[in-house]
Amino acid sequence: MKTVLIHKTGGPEVLESAEVATPAPGPGEVLVRAEAIGVGWPDVLIRTGVYKWMPPLPTSPGSDMAGRIAALGAGVGNLGVGQKVLITARELSQRGGCYAEYLAVPATAPFPLPEAVDLDAAACLPNYQVAWAMLRDVLQSRKLHSVFIAGAAGGVGSAAVQLARHLDLTVIGSVSSAAKERFSREQGADHIINYKTENPLGRVLELTDGRGVDLVLDHVGGPGLVDCLKMLAPLGTLVSYNAIAGLPATDIFGEMRALLAKSLTLRCFSMHVLDSDPALRRQIMTEVIDLLTRGAIRPAVSVKLPLAQAAEAHRMIERGDSLGKILLVP
Repeated sequence: MKTVLIHKTGGPEVLESAEVATPAPGPGEVLVRAEAIGVGWPDVLIRTGVYKWMPPLPTSPGSDMAGRIAALGAGVGNLGVGQKVLITARELSQRGGCYAEYLAVPATAPFPLPEAVDLDAAACLPNYQVAWAMLRDVLQSRKLHSVFIAGAAGGVGSAAVQLARHLDLTVIGSVSSAAKERFSREQGADHIINYKTENPLGRVLELTDGRGVDLVLDHVGGPGLVDCLKMLAPLGTLVSYNAIAGLPATDIFGEMRALLAKSLTLRCFSMHVLDSDPALRRQIMTEVIDLLTRGAIRPAVSVKLPLAQAAEAHRMIERGDSLGKILLVP
């Protein structure tokens, strides 16, 4: 079968196409044939060797795939050959493994999908799982009216835009180009700020008549994290779910104390918090699958590339070229 492996960490050039034997499902396992494989930042972190939950090498860095059951191992009775399923490495014993034409997994891992569900769209759902986990958690503590989403045209960002619109929130997003602005508006954003030409903090306060937003979802970090705090409304929440620009040099606690009258909340979020709660993790994904089935969300695929072009997909991720999700096709 076709696969992509890394034998050492490094740049996109370490992604090597290979032909290996197709695995056979063991007892209690199923063999899944991939039709759409998601590409995302966790794959880049595995490739570069900085992922905190790094799998042993050699490995295939992919984390998500959608396809059909190709074979059943002994004792599997809850799934059928030909059935559509979604696989995410969050349900496997280790991260990675999904840049492959076939994957043998425990029968408890796949998420069954209705036959009518598009598999390209399904391969985008792990991004929606992250976005939904962040939104639903904050919603449990208080009612939200508005949200600022950094990188609104990205995989998780565009998912968060659609989910926030589904919740009837006013959505303000930031992007870096006119093309991304058009795309984000198509996803449902009410207001878009081009952070290359505008000041996000000033524009958010202007758009909200100085009040700020109830929630900020930020994956950038760096010096801009302080501005994310300052754009919050009273009792607002900042969720930092990545820090691709690094950590802020400013004393964040000091900044929060300076804004004491607003009683703000800062949360660092990772889906790994649910590693110890698989039932809730699966429930969140099941809710997202239901939203897709009902047409409440419309995952956007930026580009589809052959599996052998995984390196180019990683370059696109690192350049920030994608609008929505990048998929690989075996």
